[in-house]
Amino acid sequence: MSEVMKKIRIEKITLNIGVGKPGPELEKALKLLGQLTNEKPVETKTQKRIPTWGVRPGLSIGAKITLRGKKAEVLLKRLLESIDFKLSKRKIDKEGNFAFGIKEYLDVPEMKYDMDIGIMGFEVAVTVSRPGNRVKLRRIKTKKIPKRHRITKEETIQFLKDNYGIKFKEEEETEQ
Repeated sequence: MSEVMKKIRIEKITLNIGVGKPGPELEKALKLLGQLTNEKPVETKTQKRIPTWGVRPGLSIGAKITLRGKKAEVLLKRLLESIDFKLSKRKIDKEGNFAFGIKEYLDVPEMKYDMDIGIMGFEVAVTVSRPGNRVKLRRIKTKKIPKRHRITKEETIQFLKDNYGIKFKEEEETEQ
């Protein structure tokens, strides 16, 4: 296998805000994601009925948006800047994908306070992949990805250090 096929890349970034019920909070969440990405977000709908929470199937309870390609990489740099390029290793799963939360959208560079939105946070989920991962997703002749081609947690950590200058909190504590 050549080195080109081993190269890790950002496949997509998903921004998510869960508000729990439809109404003005959901409208604020949709507006925030729209301002942050300059794209149109979608409402997330419930699948299950949970009577104690007042949730029924088809009820809009959140907003999300997925970005791919160059837009995703540019936005990821801005979002990592808002958390000072620091992540915990615990936020990376065994497949190499990672997620982190931003408590206030005001922490993101170039974002101004909007009275209509107020103070709101959101979650960022980043999916990483390698060339050739389409093999497991395609419709015809679907195959499993061999272990040697899967992305490990350690490979993602190295990718983030090299490409984005991420510092991991566990390493900082041992240095001090």
